[in-house]
Formats: sequence, C-alpha cells, structure tokens
Amino acid sequence: MNEPTHSANAYDCCRPFAEAANGANSNTAANNPAAGSSFTSEARHKVSNTKIVTPGGFLLRYLHLAALSAIFLVSGGCGSDAPTSKPDPAAAAPKPAEPAVPDEMQAGASSLLGTETQVLVFGDLAKNGKQQFLAANVIPKTPKNNLPGTIVTRAVIAENQDGQWAEIFRCDEHLKNSKGYLGLTPLASVTGWRLQFEQDPTKGLTLYLTPLKGTDDPHVLPIGVRYNPATKRYQSLDRAYEHFLLESPVMSGTPRSTLR
Repeated sequence: MNEPTHSANAYDCCRPFAEAANGANSNTAANNPAAGSSFTSEARHKVSNTKIVTPGGFLLRYLHLAALSAIFLVSGGCGSDAPTSKPDPAAAAPKPAEPAVPDEMQAGASSLLGTETQVLVFGDLAKNGKQQFLAANVIPKTPKNNLPGTIVTRAVIAENQDGQWAEIFRCDEHLKNSKGYLGLTPLASVTGWRLQFEQDPTKGLTLYLTPLKGTDDPHVLPIGVRYNPATKRYQSLDRAYEHFLLESPVMSGTPRSTLR
C-alpha cells in the first residue's frame, strides 16, 4: 500500500536537523564519528533542496512597494518648485519720500539765485530756533560734467527774519558773510564748487566746499563752514574742522586764518 504524500512544511524541513541532533547524542554516533558526519551532511543536502513557501511573502512585497511609493512622493515634494528663502521685509520697504519744499521758501530761494535754484535742505539748520534753507544753482550731470558729487556755481543760506528771507551766507566766486570774506577763501575767483554737507543734532549744518577751478593746488582740501553760536553767523573752520576762523573785510593778500 502506498504511503500518503503531503507537501513540505517548516516541521518537515526541520525534522532532519532534529534527527541529526538525536543521532549525534547516541552511543552509536559517539562510537562511529564518520557515520554521524555522513548522516548530518545528507540532512543538510535535503534541506537545501527543499523549497519553503512562506505565507508572508506577498505581505513583504506589498510593504516594499508601499515604501518605494512614499520615497517617490517625498522626492517630488522637494523639487525645484520648492519656495526659496523669504525676502527681507526691510530691504523691500520703500525709501520714505523727502518733505516737499514749501512754496514760500522756494520763492525766497528763487529771489536770491534766480529761477534755476534748488533748495537742498531746510529747517532749523543752525539749531538756533530759526528756519533756514540751503539753496544752490546745481550744474546738471552731462557727459561733459561727470565730476562726482553735487557741483554748484552759487549757493546761499537764508534765514527767516520777521517773515522775510535774509541771506546770511553766500558761495559764488568767494565765500562771504555779512562781515566779509571767510578765512581760507581762495584769492582767485572760483567758478565751480563741489558741495557736501552733513547735519549734527547739536552743532547743526556743516558745509564742505571744494573749489574746482581758480586754484593751482591739485591737493586742495574742502573748506568747512558752520554756524558759530558765539558770533551768530556762519564762519569757516580750520583744517582740523574744530575752530572758527575770522573773516577778512577785503580780498587783498592772503586771508588770515585767525583762530577764535
């Protein structure tokens, strides 16, 4: 009679190992090492030729595919369409517009220097509680006029005195105030100046005027001009821009630079 057949399972596959282990522990195996070794080799051969079908193979393949899909989705989310760093709000903020020049102030500047006059700065420039403005005839930038900075031919500082704009400083061929020519003013007439200025909350407005023509000195330095609260007028400063210089009533000889 034929013996019933059945498919190999985990128990059938592991049975040769159990038998081999039992044989190794028997007296026969102890007395005949060669026989025990042969039996173990045959059991290993049977196990290697046996196909094991595990019920979890489909589940493992499914989990593997799901993991790959998740990786592709994450990779797609990190592509070139990802937003870059946010712009700096401070850098994108527009520069505040400068206050408009009052009409009556522009009219006062035009009466002093003509219609082609620009008011460059205005307010309590001298920190003396009075309204003033700095106006100039500015040379427009052209291919022939490519000098850096603001180039002017004339400039004035005017102060509001009893409702009228009174000139208290003038820059044209020379630098002048109500007392005469300012110290360090070039003897030769100057037809153009480079104008720079800065404002200090305590000292007020300071001008830096560099003559562009009318001087033979290639290393000419800017002439500093600031309001002197002791004399109550704009005067020039020494080369260290610390002390005020006295004016000269006439342009004869070299203007003296007397410290005051």
